[in-house]
Amino acid sequence: MAGKGLEGQVALVTGGAKRVGRSIALGLAAEGADVVVNYMESKAEAEELAQEIRGMGRRAMAIGGDVSKRQDVEKLFMAAENEFGRLDILVNNAGIFQAVKFEDLTEEQWDHMMNVNLKSQFLCAQEAAPIMKRRGRGRIINLVSLGAWPSYTHYCVSKAGCIMLMQCLARALGPEILVNSVAPGTIQFPGEAPDEDYIRRVPLHRTGKGEDIAGAVVYLASADFVTGQVIVVDGGRAVV
Repeated sequence: MAGKGLEGQVALVTGGAKRVGRSIALGLAAEGADVVVNYMESKAEAEELAQEIRGMGRRAMAIGGDVSKRQDVEKLFMAAENEFGRLDILVNNAGIFQAVKFEDLTEEQWDHMMNVNLKSQFLCAQEAAPIMKRRGRGRIINLVSLGAWPSYTHYCVSKAGCIMLMQCLARALGPEILVNSVAPGTIQFPGEAPDEDYIRRVPLHRTGKGEDIAGAVVYLASADFVTGQVIVVDGGRAVV
């Protein structure tokens, strides 16, 4: 049964058409939120998800756009506000993950990773903040990572930047807007081969599910006394 904790609120999830983003969008809708699903290439999946959310009794729309580009971000937030008249929750989920040996990492690969993972969060937060402040309240939740893996240097640095961005925004946008982050561990979906090494190492002896991340996002979307924090959802991997 759908919850009511976010009833009347509007959420925007970047990169929301598939995988973790999809789980987050469904989790927010289950708690009563109307949802804007942003996508870049996954139009069919985004529209299907929006239809599923409408079937839950919520309003939803799918809006395409590259959130690493200012013009696309401006259009995205304008369309969302024009449709719903408000924005209460922004989930900066859009991102890419790529393995490249440090010695082989190109400037173009570095810049692309920073643009998609970090610049997008800055641009979206900057567009969301004035909409939220007009209503005197808002929540921004960034997807981040605590990893430090040599073959993913540009990814790890981009996500570390997202954490510092979150901390700065928590101070800059408070008290009206609370800004936090969720750091997932290994998340797997049906049909994927299990990560046996991860399962063996973590105290909970399983990989995460999309619903695990959605639950953390829903908590931060409704919390009133938490800001500037990273919630680690990794089955205990960070303490091993």
